[in-house]
Amino acid sequence: MLSDALFAFLHFAAIFAVVAILSCQLIFCKGTLDTASVRRLAGLDRAYMIAAILAVATGLLRAFAGAKGWSFYSTNPFFWAKIATFIAIGLLSIPPTITFIRWRNNGTQPNADEVARVRRYISWETMLLPLLPLFAVLMARGIGM
Repeated sequence: MLSDALFAFLHFAAIFAVVAILSCQLIFCKGTLDTASVRRLAGLDRAYMIAAILAVATGLLRAFAGAKGWSFYSTNPFFWAKIATFIAIGLLSIPPTITFIRWRNNGTQPNADEVARVRRYISWETMLLPLLPLFAVLMARGIGM
């Protein structure tokens, strides 16, 4: 029981980190960016990837070694909706990551159009985030089973 609580805590902490980091990216990715801002965004993007990996890892721990077990999760449509949404967010994060790497490696200032394009991707990711706790709540209550 204690390990299940620990898995849940670590999962929530990772998810909160994802939300916080993505929010910071959205705040900092606007207007014209200097070299320091590009480095900051690239660093946030690395932290975002680490937090997302931790969220997946701790989620898998909960699914396979937690109190409810894999049979509860694997048959729940909202579990799969949550996974699909997380994958969609992950796919939307690829263009910004590639762009941050390119900006950092080129050492040039991105123009306002490039920044706006990346910000749109980050905005779409942010708009999908609220679906994760919605699906989690529905899943935890066995709705859809």
